[in-house]
Amino acid sequence: MVKICCIGAGYVGGPTMAVIAFKCPSIEVVVVDISVSRIAAWNSDQLPIFEPGLDDVVKQCRGNNLFFSTNIEQHVSEADIIFVSVNTPTKTRGLGAGKAADLTYWESAARMIADVSKSDKIVVEKSTVPVKTAEAIEKILTHNSRGVKYQILSNPEFLAEGTAIQDLFKPDRVLIGGRETPEGRRAVQALKDVYAHWVPEDRIITTNLWSAELSKLAANAFLAQRISSVNAISALCEATGANVSEVAYAVGKDSRVGPKFLNASVGFGGSCFQKDILNLVYICECNGLPEVADYWRQVIKINDYQKNRFVNRVVSSMFNTVSGKKIAVLGFAFKKDTGDTRETPAIDVCKGLLGDNAKISIYDPQVTEDQIRRDLAMNKFDWDHPVHLQPMSPTAVKQVSVTWDAYEATKGAHGVCILTEWDEFKELDYQRIYDNMQKPAFVFDGRNVVDPEELRAIGFIVYSIGKPLDSWLKDMPAVA
Repeated sequence: MVKICCIGAGYVGGPTMAVIAFKCPSIEVVVVDISVSRIAAWNSDQLPIFEPGLDDVVKQCRGNNLFFSTNIEQHVSEADIIFVSVNTPTKTRGLGAGKAADLTYWESAARMIADVSKSDKIVVEKSTVPVKTAEAIEKILTHNSRGVKYQILSNPEFLAEGTAIQDLFKPDRVLIGGRETPEGRRAVQALKDVYAHWVPEDRIITTNLWSAELSKLAANAFLAQRISSVNAISALCEATGANVSEVAYAVGKDSRVGPKFLNASVGFGGSCFQKDILNLVYICECNGLPEVADYWRQVIKINDYQKNRFVNRVVSSMFNTVSGKKIAVLGFAFKKDTGDTRETPAIDVCKGLLGDNAKISIYDPQVTEDQIRRDLAMNKFDWDHPVHLQPMSPTAVKQVSVTWDAYEATKGAHGVCILTEWDEFKELDYQRIYDNMQKPAFVFDGRNVVDPEELRAIGFIVYSIGKPLDSWLKDMPAVA
């Protein structure tokens, strides 16, 4: 019986291993993590992450061939294949601060594997790592090998949150990179055999190690670039009276471009895009390619510009001040169908409004008050460290309240900011919301969720990203 152990029970490790266990009943899968509370949650009825379909998969396999444990060393030493999906945060100090990936957790995992292994292992990089990480890991393992042989593979994940289980069941591709040696090829084949239980042969791509590592960074950079491209056009649309939805639709009809990832918004979020592009920028700089680095850095600049532009629109529309005014924020997660708030644009928007002394009332159907308060109190990049290393009890931001109901959040507010495209925001009774707000009542739609004309008929002043401006807004400067 093949034994798989995965170090790291987060957004990648948990769902990926659950699906492997579900699809391969003959393989024993153990997910290990140092966080006792996280493993306890995986073993309970309330899983630590929300992902449609995940509950069913876990409940069917848990206790049969899927286990969650804090006994890391025992399971690592017994495993044949070890997946490593630990945090690779952006460095906040020292060489490459603000760009380079911090491989502290990766390195300690590698040293622990070398310490406890008594039989040959295949070690698989699952976390997104900088190109050439495999080489560093290989050195650590071989210098501490005591006769044990290791093969390093890169098997990056291409999951989208909110559809992760579907993505795992029917992946566009599974990418496996390995050394081009007989032992390397055997290791690639061993991992290929696991995926072949349910993934068609032609969807399993094998490459060399560096191609696999770089493909992940490049894929995320291309996706983020599309969002920044349409967001840049959205600013031009507002200035000229064009409608970004119509422009994006026309552009996306070209089969070479395609329609996906062309929705203008307040900006992209999520744990990967910004981090991976910063990483790509750093790798380009280290390899003497400043022009390439500048090109990719611009994708993040436009994203930051879009968030700032949104905050400026809110403030300038409301007579240039939001001080003491209640503003409702609908949606805090970085996209719908997930409770994940990592790098969500809502954080920067809320901080921008708080900077002008607004009173903010937040409603999100999946995000807890504790998480929201933590996010607003945290420094940039802190979120990517294990919870026990994050700053403790967040200093309560007095001007922020969190509610469990959209109507409560909007009651008595001067403005409503829609920052996540949850389906339920399309169904709200906006007449009721309008009746309970201060006048003039504003809606700032950062996700183009609502129909601006319908809301204007009720009496709202509406700002939708990239759509023709309300006459009220035409006289207001877009940039404060």
